[in-house]
Amino acid sequence: YQQNQKTYAIVKQLLAEGNAGELQKYFGSRMEFGTAGLRAAMGAGISHMNDLTIIQTTQGFCRYLEKNFSDLKKRGVVIGFDARAHLSSGGSSKRFARLAANTFISQGVPVYLFSDIIPTPFVPYTVTHLKLCAGIMVTASHNPKQDNGYKVYWENGAQIISPHDKGISQAIEENQEPWPQAWEDKLIDSSPLLHDPYAMVNKEYFKDIQKQCFYRNINKETNLKFVHTSVHGVGHKFVQLAFKAFDLSPPFAVPEQKDPDPDFPTVKYPNPEEGKGVLTLSFALAEKDGARIILANDPDADRLAVAEKQESGEWKVFSGNELGALLGWWIFTCWKNNSRDTRAIKDVYMLSSTVSSKILRAIALKEGFHFEETLTGFKWMGNRAKQLMDQGKAVLFAFEEAIGYMCCPAVLDKDGVSAAVITAEMASFLATRNLSLSQQLKAVYDEYGFHITKASYFICHDPKVIQQLFDNLRNFDGKNTYPKSCGRFKVSGIRDLTTGYDSSQPDQKAILPTSKSSQMITFTFANGGVATMRTSGTEPKIKYYSELCAPPGNSDVEQLKKELDELVNALEKHFFQPEKNKLQRKTE
Repeated sequence: YQQNQKTYAIVKQLLAEGNAGELQKYFGSRMEFGTAGLRAAMGAGISHMNDLTIIQTTQGFCRYLEKNFSDLKKRGVVIGFDARAHLSSGGSSKRFARLAANTFISQGVPVYLFSDIIPTPFVPYTVTHLKLCAGIMVTASHNPKQDNGYKVYWENGAQIISPHDKGISQAIEENQEPWPQAWEDKLIDSSPLLHDPYAMVNKEYFKDIQKQCFYRNINKETNLKFVHTSVHGVGHKFVQLAFKAFDLSPPFAVPEQKDPDPDFPTVKYPNPEEGKGVLTLSFALAEKDGARIILANDPDADRLAVAEKQESGEWKVFSGNELGALLGWWIFTCWKNNSRDTRAIKDVYMLSSTVSSKILRAIALKEGFHFEETLTGFKWMGNRAKQLMDQGKAVLFAFEEAIGYMCCPAVLDKDGVSAAVITAEMASFLATRNLSLSQQLKAVYDEYGFHITKASYFICHDPKVIQQLFDNLRNFDGKNTYPKSCGRFKVSGIRDLTTGYDSSQPDQKAILPTSKSSQMITFTFANGGVATMRTSGTEPKIKYYSELCAPPGNSDVEQLKKELDELVNALEKHFFQPEKNKLQRKTE
């Protein structure tokens, strides 16, 4: 008996056509369960997100949790979902979440299943708040509309890191036969093990983020107007509630994008990182309503993009690094001026990932708190923040250049809801001093030194070419020699996190963890520039991130920008060799 008529029909059709190529694509290899969980297109077969692969994944995860927690049946897990759905295969985030809940409940494990769509950060929040063993969020964040994902949090409230991914993966392999009643998700509705945390979290989360609200009186009075877009995702209701919690007037919502719509009809890619294209409707609404600032969340509301209208009438979209600089400055300043926190500054920490701007390092050096960098991705920052907090340290802020911000210790992951309202309070405060966000950003750079960044990527669908490109960098002037220069730029240091080599360490061993399965090399240049080349875990891309850090007092920004542009051109020409390697450039 076929359980899902739609995926069954797709496969039956392919069999009737004798389409071996497509069948190979659907059934040739199982989706890989990594530290980011699963991320794939919805559809038939074991290479896609569907009822069966969700059941199998959850059975494996359940067995793995049973092995790790003797009190799993007492504590339980939380499950949340976004608004994604796929008509042709019958898959949807809500259906997947219910099937996952059914799997746990069938084994006597309590499940806190949100009854409605939520932002991703609500899942790690609930794990921490209710002291649960784990959390699952069914979302594909800002991926194209046909995709879905299954994101996993550990008991510490952070995304899983190795070796949990390997352990869960192994357990999925061992539990592929669906358990009895695996498909009967109606059973959960009458189970005493099913709980709905929706009302509780909607109260407690907004109470917790108010600890980051320092200027309620200014918020009440401000004339500043904001536009908010949730890009057809889940963010609308929650950002409205966050503004209310901070006593700010609600932002104007982009009407065409405020309601969840799994088709994302008004954007090519539902990713605010793509910049102005996604914000077209926001600009129009802002012009109409006289708003100076736009706040844009991605569809699962864990990221935030910000744009501000300049004196010239142009709109400036802040990069992730620029907003990281502003929020880092703001959160530290609020801590310094208003904190009832008695901990000394030596117990204060900020974190960012190794491909993000080093601006926090410059602020930390001057102000006397600690800055640490982690590997790329919030799983590393969340886990490190938890370790530090357990040692009695205050982790005020963490960010990554991919517009992810952790502004509030109640969520150990990126959170676009708290970041949006904290940005709004910062802008309202600055307005009372007649300063815009752009002017304040310049003031931050004036005080701590200009940090100019430039990042992009090349698309390459051939893993052999990618391997060859990085092998070439490791054997540049003969075997086991890295480049000594890049065009006219002298290389002063090399850190290779694929092999674990770091020329700046006394024993030449890198401090950050290394991973042979992904490529990542960082070059430091004699002119103060840094460039990292790495492969993407989720897309066929070779990415690069570059930054020029100047000491305070060097205010010739145009000269610095020109220097960085030249460095990036040299990097592309000599290290990427796009013509020789047939790499496809990022299309603006």
